[in-house]
Amino acid sequence: MKWITRDRYFYKTVFTLAIPISLQGLITFLVGFADNVMIGQLYDEAVSGVYIGGQIQFLLQQLMVGLGSGMMILSTQYWGKGEMEPIRRLLGLVLRIAGFCAAAITAVSFLLPRQVLSFFSSDPGTLSEGAAYLQILCWSFLFYAVAQILVFSMRSVEQVRIGVVASAIALVVNILLNSLLIFGLWGFPALGVRGAAIATLIARMVECTVLIVYVFRVDRRLQMRLGDVFRSSAGMLRQYLRYGLPVAAGDLVWAVNILCQTAILGSYSAPGVATESVTAAASITNNINNLIYVWLNGLWGGVSILIGKTIGEGRRDRVREYARTCQIIFIGIGLLSGALVFGCRGFFISLYQGVSAGTRAVANQFLSVLSVTIIGSCYEACCLGSLVKAGGDTSFVFKNDTIFVFLVVLPSAIIASRLGAPVWVVFLCLKSDQLLKCIVAAVKVNRFRWIRDLAVGG
Repeated sequence: MKWITRDRYFYKTVFTLAIPISLQGLITFLVGFADNVMIGQLYDEAVSGVYIGGQIQFLLQQLMVGLGSGMMILSTQYWGKGEMEPIRRLLGLVLRIAGFCAAAITAVSFLLPRQVLSFFSSDPGTLSEGAAYLQILCWSFLFYAVAQILVFSMRSVEQVRIGVVASAIALVVNILLNSLLIFGLWGFPALGVRGAAIATLIARMVECTVLIVYVFRVDRRLQMRLGDVFRSSAGMLRQYLRYGLPVAAGDLVWAVNILCQTAILGSYSAPGVATESVTAAASITNNINNLIYVWLNGLWGGVSILIGKTIGEGRRDRVREYARTCQIIFIGIGLLSGALVFGCRGFFISLYQGVSAGTRAVANQFLSVLSVTIIGSCYEACCLGSLVKAGGDTSFVFKNDTIFVFLVVLPSAIIASRLGAPVWVVFLCLKSDQLLKCIVAAVKVNRFRWIRDLAVGG
């Protein structure tokens, strides 16, 4: 039994896929991060407002990740078998679902921004800034949804560079427009959070346009046509609902978890700790957490594509060997990530020059906790999010996340908050599953009952 594979194909394939996926993730992250840091030069309420306004974007993002990942799990297995027609039908189906979801979230966000955001904060200044940001940002949701599903479709056939190109163009557009519209440079009006939202909207429109042109006009692997988007397939729908829906549901549960965490921290009250300081500190910590996840998601994505393709090719012994190797690699990555977060926390906080001393103190506590929990995140997310999901046991991850979120994470954090525990203890409760799920992950993965061929009957 090998714990470290010597198969060069494994390393070449994973890293060839991971590097572009990580780059695209980094660039996508920087689009939002640019808003956050530039707004961070203003004041706490602006930072907090953009943070809570961005939570609806996060909900959409997780939903698109779920829909796209569910599609990719099936598509990579069809890709391993060399069958392209089912992939085209599946992409058309998921684009329709994604478009409907994005339109619904846009409507609610535009019509009821303050009501939606009041779930995350009761501070009037934060709500005012967040509503102004969200009412403009929500018009980017449909463009974002379409772009992300197209990116996942290209990843399914090992075409990952176009995502990097589209995201890079969006980043340049966003940063340029942020500079002009947030601060009012070169004669433009200084619009603050509204300027950040407008910049993001235009950047998402450009990104989506680039991807549509590439997938429908340039790509020669998938050879997608506009008519494929509207083709119906009862067999494919049943297959997607059976295997893809649990993945989307799992990511939706995770999104609800993060939104509830934001609400818990946004309502935290203790002597000497301002609510807006906790929310702003959570925003800073969330950005650092997402930055770490950028390169991890690239590696997880590379592993998922390879595992799905290898199962489609019928090489189960290789899948077991790859799974053992991945566990060793990601434990090491977790230790490195934790050390980086802890060692660089002061530098990260210093990027937010406009925030208060109270916000800096809370952010320092949060990042110290994160430096420990990120170690568990690296291991369990690789095992459950990459190996088990890509291997075909999609319902297990959904059930496992649901149990931990609603029976462990949220109840423990609410109790700690109500008992007046220090804010870092509440934050630790919110991250506790990242350590506890490692036990489940180790047992589940090394039994290898998750390896399943799903690419049949489409």
